[in-house]
Amino acid sequence: MTMPCEDYAVSQHAIPPDQASKPTIRPIGIVAFDGVEILDLAGPMEGFALTNFGFQRSGIANEAVYPIRIIAKRTGPVTASCGLRIYADCAYDEFTDEIDTLLIPGAPDVAYVLSDPSLRAWVCSMSGRVRRLVSVCTGAFLLAEAGLLDGRRATTHWAYCERLAADYPRVAVEPDRIFLRDGPISTSGGITSGIDLTLALVEEDWGREQALLLARYMVVFLQRPGGQSQFSGYLVSDATAHGDVRALQMWIMEHPAEDLCNDLLAERMAMSPRNFARIFQTETGLTPAKFVEKARIDAARHFLGMTNDRIETVAVMAGFGDAERMRRSFIRNLGISPQDYRARFGRNEAEATPTVTGRHAATLKASVNSF
Repeated sequence: MTMPCEDYAVSQHAIPPDQASKPTIRPIGIVAFDGVEILDLAGPMEGFALTNFGFQRSGIANEAVYPIRIIAKRTGPVTASCGLRIYADCAYDEFTDEIDTLLIPGAPDVAYVLSDPSLRAWVCSMSGRVRRLVSVCTGAFLLAEAGLLDGRRATTHWAYCERLAADYPRVAVEPDRIFLRDGPISTSGGITSGIDLTLALVEEDWGREQALLLARYMVVFLQRPGGQSQFSGYLVSDATAHGDVRALQMWIMEHPAEDLCNDLLAERMAMSPRNFARIFQTETGLTPAKFVEKARIDAARHFLGMTNDRIETVAVMAGFGDAERMRRSFIRNLGISPQDYRARFGRNEAEATPTVTGRHAATLKASVNSF
């Protein structure tokens, strides 16, 4: 099947046969509140709206297959975190229409997500009435606060996963997931991952071919390779306030190619290996070996993104020793290979800069100092 690049239309063959004659209408409710992250709301909304456009343009449906309502505390304007004003067309305490899928966006400041107890109560009351309950980014905090994620697997923006796990210990947080579905509840990672989740919902409703058409038109992956760890500032959340351990963390990041075995790090700290390992893990939540691995991954990510050095050279500079060991570490921690990481985040040859290990160390030191 072909689709003109200037058009977006659905073929009868792109949807399940039982839906072709009379497509099912699935109303979408999207919550809005002051401080909402606009892409959490607008990304999924555009995915559903484009699906409506495709079905109507093709003559398969005469009305929207995803009628969309923006629901807020009161009808009228809501101001997003970026300053853009969104018009809510109904108030949730007056809302009586049927909803198939209820979507909760997030906000850069989680306090905005949790600021309205009446919204939390309404979402809780709606959870048994909707077919699907969906959160984007930090919208997961509202679902967790309402107790709807207790005993479930969930994710959120990579920068907030530790907080979600700490604040709601009954939630099984999986930090690396782009999105995650557990029964009727779906949660997604940071910001644009709401589009990934929307594509999965469209695929569930209308089949893979329709989801692929939508992904192509939106110029995104139908299934994004790797998890959201590939986008994270990997080490920032592992910084400690303990002065000596913090200084050692900085030294490790400045010298990823050194021998960083537990015994030598303990000697540097003037501790026994056993006592050093215990104190380091208590302060950082990681074993020394795991922190070293993450520091080396961060160093490799820097070299892959900022230089055109060969993969083998990067592996040595980052302390992995050889390319295969680095590849295994990337796959285990980021879900992608070093080559794929460079293809996604690297500079072209004209932009690449010579290797400057000191510049990388300074960047990492600044990231830890800002924590």
